[in-house]
Amino acid sequence: MRFSLIASAFLAAASVDAFAPILNNGRSVSSLQSTVEAVSATEFNSKLEAQLAKMSAKDAESKALTKEDLKIVFEDEHIIVVDKPTGVLCVPTKEINASLSQAVFDAFGSESGRADKMVVHRLGMDTSGLVVFARTDAALSGMNTLFRTRQVTRTYEALVCGSVGEDSGVINMPLMRDYEFPPYMRVSTDEHQRALMGLSAEDVGKKLLERPKESLTKFEVTAREELEGNAVSRVSLTSISGRTHQLNVHCAAYGHPIVGDKVYGINGEAAANGGLAEGTSSSSASGDLQESIASASGDKSMCVHAKTISFEHPVSGDKLSFESATPF
Repeated sequence: MRFSLIASAFLAAASVDAFAPILNNGRSVSSLQSTVEAVSATEFNSKLEAQLAKMSAKDAESKALTKEDLKIVFEDEHIIVVDKPTGVLCVPTKEINASLSQAVFDAFGSESGRADKMVVHRLGMDTSGLVVFARTDAALSGMNTLFRTRQVTRTYEALVCGSVGEDSGVINMPLMRDYEFPPYMRVSTDEHQRALMGLSAEDVGKKLLERPKESLTKFEVTAREELEGNAVSRVSLTSISGRTHQLNVHCAAYGHPIVGDKVYGINGEAAANGGLAEGTSSSSASGDLQESIASASGDKSMCVHAKTISFEHPVSGDKLSFESATPF
């Protein structure tokens, strides 16, 4: 069986109406929303400051890695492919230096002599799996081009709450910045776009006022399992558009949040159900089931892993493909 959520991607230039994605039951995403009040810039900035402080505190927990800690999947003079553990920042912050990129730079160095010039993509702190680093300027330029032109194929493996009814499908829901739970993301709706009217970049910054981003995720159920007696599904996910937190928001909005997701999962830091009133799938995991799974998973890491990555070598042009075993 196939499931497809059909949505348009951009606001009309002369209209305040954003798209209203149509679900498989004929309802639009906006019809699932209650009336939304206009955004207060003061309230938004207060929420953003508080949440950024919490995120900074979590970043401080990033593990420092030695060369011996690094699990190198592939290495040549131009690139390094590393299997990232969970609980480690991919890149350092202004305050926190403990990160995967710093560990790779310390262990192998780069032509530029700069750790930031090795970074071509990243994973979230709680996501494990394959990450590519550039060692030379030619590799950096080549990998950036490959990612920009979407010539890199990545698949993720995840455990999600509940028994997903469809065997495979495409989740097509546009994303926007969430003014209610900044700086996180949510599914964009016409009402939530209208709520931003009257704000300026000087009031709330440019990112909040960006147009919604077209976002597509392919999924395939590879197994239906149990976690301490609770129904979960093992899925393969492919992010077609590669938006910020796309997999997390799409799974939550579909009604099957990722197990252990303490941001977009139940009682998380971000809006429930990806910002929708309810999950869009007919097989959506109930609140009680999600609560039970959250209790069973406890403080364990989020169950999402960057499992495969394929691309042409940025210098030689050789076709490369790598796979990493899922830790859950």
